[in-house]
Amino acid sequence: MLFVIYCLDKPGTGKTRAANMQAHKDYIATGPIKVVLSGPLTTDDGQDIVGSLFMVDAAGRSEVERFQRNDPLFKSGIWASTEVRAFTKRIDNRG
Repeated sequence: MLFVIYCLDKPGTGKTRAANMQAHKDYIATGPIKVVLSGPLTTDDGQDIVGSLFMVDAAGRSEVERFQRNDPLFKSGIWASTEVRAFTKRIDNRG
């Protein structure tokens, strides 16, 4: 089942985000759940990171929430808000 995780950063947490980025990448590489796509949310000019977006494939919400709670970015306290939503893919134009 697909889920989207939408996270918005607290203002002024750029240095904390950067300090935890390698640990975050290493954590995702361990494959606790299948990450279909992920990346930073940015300002319209692409210059500043304001959050994170993940699409994951998991058995259920509890698995997604466990994945999120163990993410070093979550543990660092940079996210002001996080939202998990089930997702139904209708169109995929990635080729």
